[in-house]
Amino acid sequence: MTLGEHLRELRNRLAIALLAILVLTIVAWFLYKPIFGFLTGPFCEMSGDAQVQPPPAGAIEDVGGTPGCPLYFTSIFQPFLIRLKVSALVAVVVSSPVWFYQIWGFVTPGLRRNERKWSLAFVLTAVPLFLLGAVLAYLVMSKGLALLLSFVPDEYGTLIGIDQYMTYTAAMIAIFGVAFELPLLILLLNLAGVLTFARLKQWQRRAILLIFVFAAVATPSQDPFSMLALGLSMTVLFEASVLLAYLNDRRRGVGSVEAAYDELDDDQASPLEMNRTDA
Repeated sequence: MTLGEHLRELRNRLAIALLAILVLTIVAWFLYKPIFGFLTGPFCEMSGDAQVQPPPAGAIEDVGGTPGCPLYFTSIFQPFLIRLKVSALVAVVVSSPVWFYQIWGFVTPGLRRNERKWSLAFVLTAVPLFLLGAVLAYLVMSKGLALLLSFVPDEYGTLIGIDQYMTYTAAMIAIFGVAFELPLLILLLNLAGVLTFARLKQWQRRAILLIFVFAAVATPSQDPFSMLALGLSMTVLFEASVLLAYLNDRRRGVGSVEAAYDELDDDQASPLEMNRTDA
């Protein structure tokens, strides 16, 4: 394919993905009330907890909040913008099978024929992993919020804007969802011959350290509970991907040559293998 054909292909696939998101955004717009209640659930469930102190009497009604769930709209246009943001967030998550398929469909022409059979497996794996990460984010949000709000003195209340909460929710879902794609990325690099099991084993300790550094930096709340949940989950997924890389390399007979290269010193020349061909 020429560069122009690649650009047209990219444009068409982006259009399909954006159209799916747009259609589902419209659908989510009309289902806003139950979706909004679901997303605010982790915070609203804590509203009766001693760790979540309401503002002084009368303040809730004055700013348009509800006594059962002290989250507030703080501007005239915010209800409309929040509804749009929530609808778009739900559309992106629900349409993940479509845009994952479009991503893989754009990459597939550059693969060999025997590698294209993985296209369906890619979509069937990527979507559940993303959704699993989103579910975990939803489950740990209440724990993280409870921990952070436990530092509020008993004699004070916490006035939290709905925009702050929804931004936090969207960031948690996006970060956990994308982070859960780590094993799929590693496996794809292994199938392409870029990362072997021997190399992954060599980098294992450093990779786990980087995972926890990423979890500490990426989690928007910066609370230990969320960081630990993300770090441990990514570590388990990384170990699973290392195991799959081992099984794949063993099936293909890869490993002996890489092991021989790993045994060489940094200043030692490696042997040339002129007769080695790709399968």
